[in-house]
Amino acid sequence: MMLYCATAEKRQIDHPMDTSITPRTNAPEFSTAYYLLEGLSEVGIEYLFCNLGTDHAPIIEEMAHRRKRGEAMPRIVRCPHETVAAHMAGGYALVTGRGQGVLVHVDVGTANAATAMHNLFRSRLPVLLMAGKAPYTSHNELIGTRDTHVHFVQEPFDQASLVRPYLKWEWTLPSGVVVKEALRRAYSIMQSAPSGPVYLMMQRETLTQHWREDEIHRYSGDRYGTAAEGGADPRHVAALAERLMAAEYPILITGYGGRHAHTAQMIEEVAQFAGIAVFEAHPSSNVSHAGPCFAGFSPGKAIAEADVGMLVDVDVPWFPADVEPNETAFWAHIDIDVLKVNSPMWTFPGHLRLRGDSGRILDQLLTELKAKATPRFKAAAAARLDRLKAARETRLARAAQLAADHGRPGAINPHYLMAELGKVLDDEDIVFNEAVRNVPVVLTQIPRRLPNTVVDTGGAGLGWSGGMALGAKLAAPGRLIVQVVGDGSFYFGAPCAVFAVSRQYKLPIFSVVLDNSGWLAVKQSTLRVFPHGEASAANEFEAELAPKVEFARVGEAFGAHAETVSDPADVPAAIARCAKEVRGGRAALLHARVTRL
Repeated sequence: MMLYCATAEKRQIDHPMDTSITPRTNAPEFSTAYYLLEGLSEVGIEYLFCNLGTDHAPIIEEMAHRRKRGEAMPRIVRCPHETVAAHMAGGYALVTGRGQGVLVHVDVGTANAATAMHNLFRSRLPVLLMAGKAPYTSHNELIGTRDTHVHFVQEPFDQASLVRPYLKWEWTLPSGVVVKEALRRAYSIMQSAPSGPVYLMMQRETLTQHWREDEIHRYSGDRYGTAAEGGADPRHVAALAERLMAAEYPILITGYGGRHAHTAQMIEEVAQFAGIAVFEAHPSSNVSHAGPCFAGFSPGKAIAEADVGMLVDVDVPWFPADVEPNETAFWAHIDIDVLKVNSPMWTFPGHLRLRGDSGRILDQLLTELKAKATPRFKAAAAARLDRLKAARETRLARAAQLAADHGRPGAINPHYLMAELGKVLDDEDIVFNEAVRNVPVVLTQIPRRLPNTVVDTGGAGLGWSGGMALGAKLAAPGRLIVQVVGDGSFYFGAPCAVFAVSRQYKLPIFSVVLDNSGWLAVKQSTLRVFPHGEASAANEFEAELAPKVEFARVGEAFGAHAETVSDPADVPAAIARCAKEVRGGRAALLHARVTRL
């Protein structure tokens, strides 16, 4: 095994009589960085979303080397900010299910990516985050030694601590000889449910080590694959079926139910067969909103009345401070993560916790229900289904009533704006909903027929929607990808970097900025805690942001079609123009001045 970074020729010159280090075979030598790029392709990484730095010199060199040799490696997407790079990987994974690579610069790049890691971890999205570490030699002992000021100040005692709360796995590559083993391990962990981020750190000296081809082992996916997800114990499924058979007011609450097509399908089938009301609580990935059992996004009243409840792929089904469940109700939790082990406190009822693939478990449940169904049960389920259909019509009528008020010049009603936006969307188009306090407005006015077509983050870090929209567009170039974002969140998302990537890689997205000139969430939070406090009395909430900002110019600077709309009468035409531009291959930004704080 060769532990030196110099070439074989140099070693033979330095040690002409030492035959112990003469290569044992004629296999060619390449650097760790060379095998890193090869290994990424072998495990299935198609894209590297990069924000590069001095630690990546060996990787950049080998990118050029592999291109010259015509050898496979991931495609490179250069991102001017790490939050865009990491969220792009998340958007791509959301659409495809395949985690991608993100390459950032030592500790500072890792710090810039930390919010994205939080969002992706909480959203169950896989990503392989990679970063260099400061070189560990200072006197030219090895290739890659420290050669600039930052190499002495970018070495914290614990670099991984910057993102550790949001990781499934972390490691520092100790030697290039195990680079492909490390990549396979990282990939298997990040893709196994619940999927999520992993983190690999590498120093320049390690990346410049040279190895013979026969020293670098390969690790195939079929032999070192991901963990298989299974169903549940049939006895537990039968017990849940018995509860549902006797239920008078069953409900189902989901948050990620639309992430996997089979789970979304089974939620719909079980709900229709048993007459179960389906609610979405802070939906990260929607189920179909078109089915007769879909009951909306506010399950509070239903939670208080339900006698049997199912929590399916959901993290926060309700707010215990606001809702008190029926004390006699029976609750079953179906999820790959039923205990929420990464949340220190998570206290929602679960008389029965069924851990596994939710789609498979619901399929088991439907089979059991069909086997047990009596005429009385079928009649009760049909009656509940009729009531749910009537409630659906009432809810849709209420949404139309809210949208009928167009607002006034300078204060467009968001309900009206979103209803008009919904008219230009096809079923397959995807809406990334970062409207913050207007999130319910988007959901109310743009009901989605297909699963996984309106997306929120499972996390709490603002600034995610632009990057995720770009990643989704990369994965699904034929679909219209829409970012709906509040002006406060727009700042967080590094919008210059978003539109730079959009232009450079021809990824047109439609961005809608809902501008109320401030942080409405901050104001409303203060009022919830202190409804009659001093801030309320003085109308001072520290929530106002810069007024009269021309957000459209951000898009214009990068060649996007950009408009500002203030008059409700101009909304339909402005939306139509923007959608036409995006479908024609040009990004668009619509800056809408909506109802103020």
